[in-house]
Amino acid sequence: QVQLVESGGGLVQPGGSLRLSCVASGFTSGYYTIGWFRQAPGKEREGVACIRSSDGRIYYEDSLKGRFTISRDNAKNTVYLQMNSLEPEDTAVYHCAAGPPIVVNTCYSDYGMHSWGKGTLVTVSS
Repeated sequence: QVQLVESGGGLVQPGGSLRLSCVASGFTSGYYTIGWFRQAPGKEREGVACIRSSDGRIYYEDSLKGRFTISRDNAKNTVYLQMNSLEPEDTAVYHCAAGPPIVVNTCYSDYGMHSWGKGTLVTVSS
């Protein structure tokens, strides 16, 4: 059973930075995608970024390119989301999720993601 545990959320001022971590365990195969999704109050969940384990292929939500960076440390079974120049509109619960390799191409949607972490709250406010 795949387990995902997020950390790194918190309160940050506009313009600040945070780095989220997602520690993954329980994979029976080395081929999977891990993604970051977020859900703001009153809004639908949206894909932020995904990375595929086998080749490092990455997807970013277009509007977040340049501010957010996804990366992985396979030795630590950890995927990171570096978030810079944060805006109040980035306030949300951020979840990491796991799915098969192919879903890296459809990361704008949570379709195909089979395992989810409980999430970490990011609040951007002065």
